[in-house]
Amino acid sequence: MSAAAAISGARLGHDLRVVPAALAAWAGAAWSVAHAARAPMLLAAAVLIVAALVHRRPVIAFPLLVLALICLGAALRLAVVDVDPLRSWAKEGRHVTAHVEVREDARTFGELGQAAAVVPVLVREAQSSAGAVRTRARATAFVRTEPTELVVGRRVVMEGRLAPAERSDEVATISVTRISPVRDGPWWWEASERVRQGIRAAVAHHDGPAAGLVPALVSGDVSGVDDALRDDFQRAGLTHLTAVSGSNLTIVLGAVLLLVRRTRRSGVVLAAALVAIVVFVLVARPEPSVQRAAIMGTVAVVAMGRGTRDGLRALAWAVIAVLLLDPWMSREAGFILSVCATSGIVVLGPPFTLGLERWMPSWVAMAIAVPLSAHLACIPTIAAISGEVSLVAVVANVVAAPAVAPATVLGLLGGLLALVIEPLARVCGSLAVAAASVIVAAGRHSASFDGAAVAWARPWWVLALLMPFVVAVILAVARRPLIAAGLTVGLLLGILRPPQTGWPPEHAVVIACDVGQGDASVVPTAPGEALVVDVGMEPGPIDRCLRRLGIHRIRVLVFSHADADHVAGWRGAIRGRTVDRVLVGPSGGPEIPGVPRATTAPGDVIRLGDVTLETLWPALSDDVAPAERNDVSLLQRVTVHGVRVLFTGDLGEEAQRRAMRTTDITADVLKVAHHGSADQSAEFVARTGARVATVSAGADNDYGHPTATALRLLRDHGIRWWRTDLHGDVAVVRDGDDLRAVTP
Repeated sequence: MSAAAAISGARLGHDLRVVPAALAAWAGAAWSVAHAARAPMLLAAAVLIVAALVHRRPVIAFPLLVLALICLGAALRLAVVDVDPLRSWAKEGRHVTAHVEVREDARTFGELGQAAAVVPVLVREAQSSAGAVRTRARATAFVRTEPTELVVGRRVVMEGRLAPAERSDEVATISVTRISPVRDGPWWWEASERVRQGIRAAVAHHDGPAAGLVPALVSGDVSGVDDALRDDFQRAGLTHLTAVSGSNLTIVLGAVLLLVRRTRRSGVVLAAALVAIVVFVLVARPEPSVQRAAIMGTVAVVAMGRGTRDGLRALAWAVIAVLLLDPWMSREAGFILSVCATSGIVVLGPPFTLGLERWMPSWVAMAIAVPLSAHLACIPTIAAISGEVSLVAVVANVVAAPAVAPATVLGLLGGLLALVIEPLARVCGSLAVAAASVIVAAGRHSASFDGAAVAWARPWWVLALLMPFVVAVILAVARRPLIAAGLTVGLLLGILRPPQTGWPPEHAVVIACDVGQGDASVVPTAPGEALVVDVGMEPGPIDRCLRRLGIHRIRVLVFSHADADHVAGWRGAIRGRTVDRVLVGPSGGPEIPGVPRATTAPGDVIRLGDVTLETLWPALSDDVAPAERNDVSLLQRVTVHGVRVLFTGDLGEEAQRRAMRTTDITADVLKVAHHGSADQSAEFVARTGARVATVSAGADNDYGHPTATALRLLRDHGIRWWRTDLHGDVAVVRDGDDLRAVTP
């Protein structure tokens, strides 16, 4: 459904009769897929009994019937998964030979030599020492090979070991050790793959992020979108452009309907729109976001053909349809964002537009109202996912929006022409890249502002409670041009130059950054410069921490060891900053383009003005198996104005004992090893003589870090401790001869 149609229809009033049923369906599906089949079956029976008792009150009975239907459907599918023989084989860890069909295109995850292609598959046949079975069960395969030929619809024979699945709709995961040559799938999937290859070929003669963005806009092919651009888009509120969604379908439908509008026959228009939706699914792949967009688009098209323009009712029916087909969608972040954005446009778009139309042209009012409505509705969900709220999303979307449709349509046209006339396809590809360059520029410039986003560490529901008040204020302000202009200017000034909050504090020795369940520490070496030890799992948190500290140059970036929760966020650390050099230990670390990297060893000393960095352990000659990577973490001591800080990586108890037998580990501040796990040496902690300790752990993490054992160990040795999961960023400050902790 287009934004304009949604807003236009909403002006006629909202039909709320189906909304309670959609909400009941959503809640029932989310609850059902998290339980065994028996629980939703019992709930469905109980709900049907209640519905029978209140059958004379349709307002209550209809949502109950929908809830029962959703629970019953989920229970049946869960039961089928539970009785599948592969489920028991997975528990036993059996080695199998499986004939599978690829459900979604393979995607590569990981780095540092541990990359694997993750391939959702449909198992049709499987053989093991327990016999042979025929089935149609979902599974996820992990393949350590080039995944380019593992695309939707193709069939392959995989050999590997089964393990229990992480999702309740799958029977197993398959760690693939051998794979047969890939066989082509049905003609329609092969045809769609040729179109996708054509889209890539149409822009292949261009380099840079804009060329990689075009396939993502058209077909959801993000293989050419680098992590830096993806991070910028997240900060700028443009993430939806790197994944196929309802907006992509709206553009395709708009182009098709524009071509057939002169027929003035509703049947022809409806048929053309439905064919466009089918082609859209084939080219963009039947992934959750594409299925969701297709179902909602179909409901909207049918609704328009029947003469109704009530977007909220169409959305409610779409939600019910999606959850009937796939109840697991209820827990997908993309589904939540899609529904929130659409409902925001339908409910908030009209009043925002009407308010702004009083003092600006209608098309300008709508251009502002649509992204503003969608963004406000999605803020709680985005904050829960990313831990931050974008302040530039509306402006970035307004700037990027005019280029999205040309880039999408021209990219698709280029892919089609590549099948017949390659030179003309390149012309379309060049025009698409030019349009995509505008989007890239909007994302990168918006994300570059210090105040582009604000961190949100509180629960998402706090924002959900605040949103009605925010909406009320915006509605009141939208009707008053002078106040609206003044607040807009104030917000822009705050984005360009955020107000100073007294952070970082003066005389800070070390700052433990709150990066969730990971490690990252910053030692200031000069104004705007720092030594950084580890960077956490995600790029966003470390980037925000360094922004708050005003760091624009990293003199030395240290990776204590190559675990992802210490190194995977490196792109956030270098975003918009200069990095002089990288130091790694025996387990290595990421290769940062253009930055010299060295492996440090005990005895190495680096001086950065008044800051000294010493490497204490481990020696490169130590023969430690890769499985013990935590225990080859770098043990380093930094001295800042006479205060000694000991960085311990993820060293375990045995490694701590080995280290203290070979080196001096005394310090004033201790970065507690391994996020405060119980694997600590009491003698090691005592020998440091530390007065203050920092513990880096994620709030409500699944590991129970920091453990009661580690905290008791610190308390028994008189060490004051602060933890990032409770206190956020923690700065240890020198106050005369004393050390104290300060938080923002």
